[in-house]
Amino acid sequence: MPDPIEISVVIPVFNEELNLPRLFERLYPVLDGLGRRYEIIFTNDGSHDRSFELLRERHAARPDVTRVINFNANYGQHMAVVAAFERVRGRVIVTLDADLQNPPEEIPKLLALTDAGHDYVGGFRLNRKDSAFRTLASKCINVVRSRITSIEMTDQGCMLRAYSRPIVEAVVQSGAINTFIPALAYSFAGNPVEVGVKHEERHAGVSNYSVYRLIRLNFDLITGFSLAPLQFFTMFALFCSAGSLALVLYLAYRRIFMGAEAEGTFTLFGILFFLLSVAMVGIGLIGEYVGRTYQVVRSRQRYFIKEVLETRT
Repeated sequence: MPDPIEISVVIPVFNEELNLPRLFERLYPVLDGLGRRYEIIFTNDGSHDRSFELLRERHAARPDVTRVINFNANYGQHMAVVAAFERVRGRVIVTLDADLQNPPEEIPKLLALTDAGHDYVGGFRLNRKDSAFRTLASKCINVVRSRITSIEMTDQGCMLRAYSRPIVEAVVQSGAINTFIPALAYSFAGNPVEVGVKHEERHAGVSNYSVYRLIRLNFDLITGFSLAPLQFFTMFALFCSAGSLALVLYLAYRRIFMGAEAEGTFTLFGILFFLLSVAMVGIGLIGEYVGRTYQVVRSRQRYFIKEVLETRT
């Protein structure tokens, strides 16, 4: 019987044609040098360029350690990682982006901590090479998350992380549709730890995360792990209701004792529009939670795989 696989490296790929050749050149020598049996699982998340062709060629060149999952469409990074999680065979699972901003050479640093007994190793980026806007936005979101959830992560946007096999199995069994995998895994961990990792400029291409997608991702993180937004909105609504009641009583007093007045019409309209906007925000917030529940209970297939390239040993 061959030795069991010790390390599974999971890499989601979406339009990374320009980065994949360089990734192959750097990743495989690092893993070969570990002296451990490993596998690399690439999930092609509906790329429109030649990413899948390059992955097919890599599988043909290294079929012993390379596996490729090919989606029929773009389902997002979460589903790409989950699909690989459902098929990993390693004792330790490492997640890595294909854009080389997190160097593959940092993987041994994470494995040293899993060997020391940690079931969750989160990386945080040292000397980030991102734009000032993205760095500042990330810091702000990290602060908000730490205030309203029990999840302790220095850098939630770092993809370079290592998980023990039981943690990955718990993530898969949770059946979560839209959630943040590092945060979900952290909630299952018994002995988590973090480590600083190098950060490089993107080798080629542009980030697939627009400002809108980043906002959506972090909104999923907050609503997926805390009821604080609903509670804050409820408290704010109670405060507004108390203020509105006081205003109504005050206007009634002036109407009774001072007679009819027309000067306050625009003020009333301003207050009315403000309260309507508060109500609309609340409806949207409640709808977000209801929508998450709907996605879970409908039990619809989360993704469709066109092809899997792998060699069983």
